[in-house]
Amino acid sequence: MKIAVLGGDGFVGWPTTLHLSDAGHEVHIIDNLSRRWIDTELGVQSLTPMDSIQERCRIWHELTGKRIHFHLLDLAKEHERLKSWLAEHRPDAVIHFAEQRAAPYSMKTDRHKTYTVDNNISATHNLLAALVETGIDAHLVHLGTMGVYGYSSVGAPIPEGYLDIEIDTPEGKKEQEILYPTRPGSVYHMTKSLDQIMFQFYAQNDGLRITDLHQGIVWGTHTEQTRRHEQLINRFDYDGDYGTVLNRFLIQAAIDYPLTVHGTGGQTRAFIHIQDSVRCIELALGDAPKRGDRVRIFNQMTETHRVRDLAELIGRLTGSRVAYVPNPRKEAAENDLVVRNEQFLALGLEPTTLEEGLLEEVVEVAKRYAHRIDRSRVPALSAWTRDIAQTLDRDPEGKSIRSIS
Repeated sequence: MKIAVLGGDGFVGWPTTLHLSDAGHEVHIIDNLSRRWIDTELGVQSLTPMDSIQERCRIWHELTGKRIHFHLLDLAKEHERLKSWLAEHRPDAVIHFAEQRAAPYSMKTDRHKTYTVDNNISATHNLLAALVETGIDAHLVHLGTMGVYGYSSVGAPIPEGYLDIEIDTPEGKKEQEILYPTRPGSVYHMTKSLDQIMFQFYAQNDGLRITDLHQGIVWGTHTEQTRRHEQLINRFDYDGDYGTVLNRFLIQAAIDYPLTVHGTGGQTRAFIHIQDSVRCIELALGDAPKRGDRVRIFNQMTETHRVRDLAELIGRLTGSRVAYVPNPRKEAAENDLVVRNEQFLALGLEPTTLEEGLLEEVVEVAKRYAHRIDRSRVPALSAWTRDIAQTLDRDPEGKSIRSIS
């Protein structure tokens, strides 16, 4: 297939690009490189050193003989260029990663909230409108998030996208299928909830073929392809805005920094290893809906864990101590989370779980590049409300963090 990977320079986009190219597909990256500019804004860099996207693609071609094509294009701002690109290249599938992905970043200030909404919603809608206008029958695969559902306890497994309900009518009870209700926990998650509504409209109104992947928290750094050359390594975020919880624990363990558990640590989260993430995307591509079908929704996760249990696991593995600190998020202190993921299992996914060897692999990567870590960027400082922000006074080592921007 000819596949366009929007946001192919990112944390999940890059290993997905390599995986699909390795499988023999013609892969085109479309990216505005905004994630690299955000690194500059925040004054923090990926733990792992990253070459330019052009150099990464050159190394891959030199190593495998397979070419990855890169196109610098901003989906949110360059609608006409996007249409022209689609009309010229006519991809068989489009994978949409091109959204600002961090909940903490989306909650930093009103400017960050506005940027996240403008970027994410415009990018998604421009893409949908361009697919309709060009008449291309491409399968759109979107990377969404389990976070659209929030983190409250509902007492039942979260289904894969849809909920069967009964409603009262003058003629009696009738059954109806609705989207499972969202309860976004940040501006970022809100944009993903809005994406869902746009997908429903364009599928029913214009017959677009869409798969929406509600992904859990990704951990790990290496895939089979990124291991092949040092310059193909994936980015690894450790800072308080972009670093995901398990990867952050592993980096903290590697540099002898306390494992920071927010609040009680009773928050239950869904997780997936980066290798499984790219495999799920490949499986979704091979099981495309037909024109006129409803949006296909998968829960892209393999296991759930409480945050404090993860911290204790990493603590036992590495000898690190656990520190409980104020929670910057506005969320329940404790929750249960049960998630259904039968569709990917039926397609042949063999889940990667929290194996000790893989955890140690991430710690080894972190130790190798520990000299690149700015310890002042480890604490999570972006607060959901001003009241919460006033409690974030000191880091677990007792140092003031109020002046850190």
